[in-house]
Amino acid sequence: MLCLAKEVRHVIQPIGEEIMNIKKLAVEFVTVFVVALVTIVLVTFLWNLIGYGESTIDWETSFSLAIIFGIILSWMKLREIKEKIRFSIIENNRKKE
Repeated sequence: MLCLAKEVRHVIQPIGEEIMNIKKLAVEFVTVFVVALVTIVLVTFLWNLIGYGESTIDWETSFSLAIIFGIILSWMKLREIKEKIRFSIIENNRKKE
């Protein structure tokens, strides 16, 4: 019975970890998106104000760049986390030997 419980735990645990990764990825994306959007809005506003004397914001460029930064930086963070997990598993296996 104890052996069966260990097997079930090994199956259920990765599913829970995957859900947590999706939540972390979503939070990371939203955070990067909001920071990028605010920054780009301010830059385009100041650029148009100083360069052209108009107080306009380029919303199309702002949203496009914020989405791109959100996707790319979130993906890079996910790869970094997976790499750390992979190295920690390798280190744990070496310590066991």
